[in-house]
Amino acid sequence: MKKNRDTTNVNNQQAVRSPWKMAWRRLRRHKLAMGAMAVLIMLHLFAIFAPFLVPYGETQTDRRRSYHPPMRVHFFEDGRLTRPYVYGYTLEDAGRRRYELDTDTKYEIQFFAHQGTTYNLFGLVESNRRLFSVEAPGKVYLLGADQYGRDIVSRLAFGARRSLFIGLIGIVISTSIGMIYGGVSGFFGGWVDNVMMRISEVIISIPSFYLLLALSAVLPTNLPSDVRFMMIIGILSFIGWAGMARVIRGMVLSIRQLEFVHGAEAIGCSQPRIIVRHILPNTLSYVIVNATLAVPGFILSESGLSLIGVGIQHPQASWGNMLSEALNLSALSRFPWLLVPGFMIFITVLSYSFFGDGIRDAFDPRATS
Repeated sequence: MKKNRDTTNVNNQQAVRSPWKMAWRRLRRHKLAMGAMAVLIMLHLFAIFAPFLVPYGETQTDRRRSYHPPMRVHFFEDGRLTRPYVYGYTLEDAGRRRYELDTDTKYEIQFFAHQGTTYNLFGLVESNRRLFSVEAPGKVYLLGADQYGRDIVSRLAFGARRSLFIGLIGIVISTSIGMIYGGVSGFFGGWVDNVMMRISEVIISIPSFYLLLALSAVLPTNLPSDVRFMMIIGILSFIGWAGMARVIRGMVLSIRQLEFVHGAEAIGCSQPRIIVRHILPNTLSYVIVNATLAVPGFILSESGLSLIGVGIQHPQASWGNMLSEALNLSALSRFPWLLVPGFMIFITVLSYSFFGDGIRDAFDPRATS
């Protein structure tokens, strides 16, 4: 009798658990997806707090240290734990940019010190305090420097602001348009549905990559990178919403026939309210899964455009235009750290893919809780 009562209590608890809580519970059991989510959170925090976390500004150069090799941080001296420090380097061959380690010159790493140019964090906090730095004339290049002597770690952080958030902003815009457009088309049906779907098919047929290439050919060469950034987001979002709209339209056509929709019509709810409050929320599980899987496409598109010089322009950083330096095979063979931005793109896209797979499994209605 007690066993039956315990079983009943468990069943009652499972019955009152919301679908969102059940999905979160299944997602937490997906270790690979949770690990990917942790990586994505760290990458986005790295981008958001870039001015504080990195030792140098986005465009800060030192031509005397062109292609400076990565520096190793030392924690021990003569077998004893000491304050972290790096050794200096001397340029032995200016033509081949070959550096030699100078163990007689040591620079201690300072934490939370006032160093370099002033930055404005979130437009509210003005400061020049950095998480770590070294006193002049020393430099700390944890991942080396590029051809202009710019710190790659600093450029990665500032470039992440564009390469990462172009995906988030783009998916918000395209998802919003696709949900509303597909919801209206599926709800009204008839000639409205036919006309709207033909328009979406025309949008789908436009190749976004070649559209961006054609647009870049007519744009002025001195166009600011921020304007280019917004135009890339706008074009990718404009092309990307049509595919989602078609799927949402199909889902709305089936939801439209359910009893709760007829009940809302019977009590006098307006058509926009029925679409927004009753129908579209029932498509959110698909929308969330599609969004997490579509973000890597935006990131790869921006990186590819910047790689070939169509997207973000120097001296502003994105992972794509940083990777363009690796196109020179001679430089790449001698300075392999130029591939670090490509590694960051790989890690980000892989993490989004793993996280998207976990989200898809979590919202699978056939999965057990």
